[in-house]
Amino acid sequence: QVQLVESGGGLVQAGGSLRLSCAASGRTFSSYAMAWFRQAPGKERESVAALSWGGGRIAYADSVKGRFTISRDNAKKTVYLQMNSLKPEDTAVYICAATASRDYVGFSPNLYDYWGQGTQVTVSS
Repeated sequence: QVQLVESGGGLVQAGGSLRLSCAASGRTFSSYAMAWFRQAPGKERESVAALSWGGGRIAYADSVKGRFTISRDNAKKTVYLQMNSLKPEDTAVYICAATASRDYVGFSPNLYDYWGQGTQVTVSS
């Protein structure tokens, strides 16, 4: 079992930065691939970024490429999402997810085994 708890969300002006964290419980965190998704009110869940178990494979949604960076610290059992040059359209609840398919860096929600509750990010114009 893996439990995921996100933190680091908040209110920021357009052009600003935030770093989200997703802390995991469980002894096998290092064998899971991780991803960030987001969901805005009235919209479908959207992929953001994904990272393989060792960090060697990474994928980003086109909407965040060049602005967001996903990383992980397996010793701390934490995955991060550094968000720079934020835009109002980045406003959403950001949710992290884990999959036992440790090399998977895709965004099919059905392939993720565990989900966090999310953290709210609001970007004002």
